[in-house]
Amino acid sequence: MTGATAPYPNAVPVGVDPTRASIARVYDAALNGKDNYEIDREVLAQVRTVAPQVNDLAWSNRNFLTRACRFLAMQAGIDQFLDLGSGLPTAENTHQIVQRVNPEARVVYVDNDPVVLAHGRALLEENEFTHFVAADIFKPDEVLGNEVVRKELDFSRPIAVFQVGTLHHYLGEDAPELMRVYLDALVPGSYTAIAHFYDPQDEEHSKLARKMEEKFVHSPMGSGRFRTHAEIQAMFPGLEMVEPGLVLCDDWWPDGPRIQPLNLVQECIVGGVGRKP
Repeated sequence: MTGATAPYPNAVPVGVDPTRASIARVYDAALNGKDNYEIDREVLAQVRTVAPQVNDLAWSNRNFLTRACRFLAMQAGIDQFLDLGSGLPTAENTHQIVQRVNPEARVVYVDNDPVVLAHGRALLEENEFTHFVAADIFKPDEVLGNEVVRKELDFSRPIAVFQVGTLHHYLGEDAPELMRVYLDALVPGSYTAIAHFYDPQDEEHSKLARKMEEKFVHSPMGSGRFRTHAEIQAMFPGLEMVEPGLVLCDDWWPDGPRIQPLNLVQECIVGGVGRKP
């Protein structure tokens, strides 16, 4: 890659230090999990002062991942998954969803938070088709060259790569080029799923998005960028978008009719799935 790159915010191992916020633990707290500390909940508390429904960002992100997994495993027939920035194990992880469809589907999770790795490896001790790798997801050459990644995934066949809820923690301006490195390693018929904090660029939503960004960036977590539709779309270089394209996460093939309208926070995160032609 060329251009300035920003380190994954957790590049310095956080271990179990309860005085430092972790992206994975903040996400866990937003999903009402138990693997988080007061410092992680403080991040959400700060954002909640401007966006009381901030937890809905995490739920919209998670539900998009669930539906994308089902689509890729059931409709697209993908049986290899590289989940980047997997976070702490919760209910309905990637491997649980896709292995219900195909028990032999292979999943490699990548994260560099030691807490995530410890939890994940303990959870998957008896699952021969799922593995955790310690690497920086914003250094694609490091990930793609990892021995476990190369052993467990067959790069001569289609693979689905996930960057779900991760790239808004990348502070560099070259995210499209970062994604191109991953995509160049994949064969035609492979897929990429991305979910990202979103600035809709209208007065009401942009005001909220920028307030949330300000709180995230200046919180103990230190990251959380809200990019425009064009900026996020550029992270699918050369891909054919699966209908309905890059849309609000809650609008990407919802499970049923919408009874309640989306709130402003839910309208500030988008997701999409692209196929390599």
